[in-house]
Amino acid sequence: MKLTLTIAALALSVTRAFAADYPDRSIFMVVPYAAGGPTDTIARLTADAMSKSLGQQIVVENAAGAGGTIGARRVADADPDGYTILVHHIGMAAAPALYRQLPYRPLEAFEPIGLVSDAPMTVIARSDFEPETFEDLLAFIRQKGASVSYAHAGIGAASHLCGTLFMSTIGAKMTTVPYKGNGPIMTDLIGKQVDMTCDQATNTVGPITQDQVKAYAITSEQRAKTLPDVRTTTEAGLSTFKLGVWHGVYAPRGTPKEIVEKLSSALQSAMEDATLKQRFAQIATIPATREQATPGALHTKLDSEIKRWDPIIKAAGEFAD
Repeated sequence: MKLTLTIAALALSVTRAFAADYPDRSIFMVVPYAAGGPTDTIARLTADAMSKSLGQQIVVENAAGAGGTIGARRVADADPDGYTILVHHIGMAAAPALYRQLPYRPLEAFEPIGLVSDAPMTVIARSDFEPETFEDLLAFIRQKGASVSYAHAGIGAASHLCGTLFMSTIGAKMTTVPYKGNGPIMTDLIGKQVDMTCDQATNTVGPITQDQVKAYAITSEQRAKTLPDVRTTTEAGLSTFKLGVWHGVYAPRGTPKEIVEKLSSALQSAMEDATLKQRFAQIATIPATREQATPGALHTKLDSEIKRWDPIIKAAGEFAD
């Protein structure tokens, strides 16, 4: 018994000593989506701000594919030493329902570090799309149904989840057109090759303000300062259709508590960084509060969102495997 206690005490002492020196080299932040997209932008801004507090560079690595599950699994399988972390969005919560053979369980495979941001979605269409208002759009879709083409960036992408929720809410089906990313969608939307999509304001502020696409509504409680003329879905008469694309930071399960606390503290400081707040504002993204950038807040958010998306996805009958 004494030997067991001695070994346990020694292990705890070593862990604490390791954590006290952490970090002593660069940290890798895995983004499970392609470079240049909204999640990549948010991750790079967050990594730069967190690096200031930690005194070591956080290097962003893109590991795209399979709706974000490739990058997530890479981090789940990484050494729990605090040198490999993950930034993931709402797709982390949708994955358990979308992938019936998901190789990890989000609530069990990671140590939550904290929430990063929340960005509303925008319902947009090609500039010459017939409906003029959001109310007109709803009537048009309910009448035309499958003749309306809806583009999304693959099953599990934020645009796919938004479209699924939208169609479920209004009780109508459109013809979905999968793409390999938001970039090609925007190109075809501007080129009038597809009718509409629903994408993060992070990605659509530019095209909307330049009148390259038609904006119908934003899925937030309040209008975005960068899109003051775009009504909220509540203002437009569809108050039950609300969706924010939130991001969180995770470490592999088993990462020492002291390291998780250091990362969370750095994340909290990053959310108050002047440069980050300015850039987030420019892309209509709200940084997490100090209370939200904590392990407990992210765990609670992830748990509630998994429960929210499970029945919606199963009712839609669209799975990724």
